[in-house]
Amino acid sequence: MNAETVIHSGGCHCQHVRWQVEASPSVIAWQCSCSNCSMRGNTHFIVPSSKFKLSANSEQYLTTYTFGSHTAKHKFCKICGITSFYVPRSNPDGVAVTVKCVDVGTLSHVEYRMFDGRNWEKSYENTSISALSKIDGERL
Repeated sequence: MNAETVIHSGGCHCQHVRWQVEASPSVIAWQCSCSNCSMRGNTHFIVPSSKFKLSANSEQYLTTYTFGSHTAKHKFCKICGITSFYVPRSNPDGVAVTVKCVDVGTLSHVEYRMFDGRNWEKSYENTSISALSKIDGERL
């Protein structure tokens, strides 16, 4: 961890799925209009997978839903149904963390941006979203 990051904790509604993520206290959150995100109202920020740690015993409470390209892995709790994180199609080497599932106290600022998931390829090309799962110094 460096001076510009904190450890955010969070999880699902019933607390069976818990995790920690190392990220800035100020994040860019994406509001996606794809068929899945728009139905769930999901808004998420993306981190490299190496910065995300699922708590012990949480895996047994998760199930996965995929559709379309099957690149995105939508993880949700088997008990309460909440998707507190998932592996996004835009960043299969990262984790998308649901902003509203972060415990109160470590997020100081959230900048919201739109991702046109209904026109996925065009939006992917026109945003910097793919860089968000990279650690500084990694090749894009």
